[in-house]
Amino acid sequence: MTTLIALLTVALLGMIATGIYLHFRPLEASRARRLFKPTIGLNIALFFGAQLVLAFVGVHDALAAPNVEAAISGNAEITVGMGLAFIGIALPTAFSTVGAGLAVGPIGAASLAAVSEKPEMFGRTLVYLGLAEGIAIYGLVLSILLLNRV
Repeated sequence: MTTLIALLTVALLGMIATGIYLHFRPLEASRARRLFKPTIGLNIALFFGAQLVLAFVGVHDALAAPNVEAAISGNAEITVGMGLAFIGIALPTAFSTVGAGLAVGPIGAASLAAVSEKPEMFGRTLVYLGLAEGIAIYGLVLSILLLNRV
C-alpha cells in the first residue's frame, strides 16, 4: 500500500514538474512531441493505474472489515479502507461523466451543423445526444448500486 502511494506521488510530481518546465521553456511542436509524449504518457498511466489499484484494494479492505456496520451507522470512525472504498465507488461516475462529455462535444457540434442545414433533422440529433448522455447515467447508477453494497 505504501509503495502504491509512493508511486502515485512520484507520478503526480513528475507531471507537475514537466508542466512547469514546459511553461517556462516551451519547445518546438515536433521536438516537444518526440521528447515528452512517452514521458507524460507513462506518468499518466502510472498515476491512474496506482489510483485504480488503491481503489480496488480499498474496496476489498472495506468489505472485509468487521466494523463496516458500525462505521455506516455513525458509531465508529471511517477507516482508510472505507475512504478508499468511497473513492472507488465514485470512479464509475467520474469516468462515465468524462466519457459522456467527450462524446457530447463532437455530437453536439455535428448536430448543430445538421440542424442548420436541415431543420427537420432536429429530432434525430436529440436521440444521438441522449445516447451520449446515457453513458453518464449508467455510471451514476453503477455508483449507487455499489454504494448500497458498502
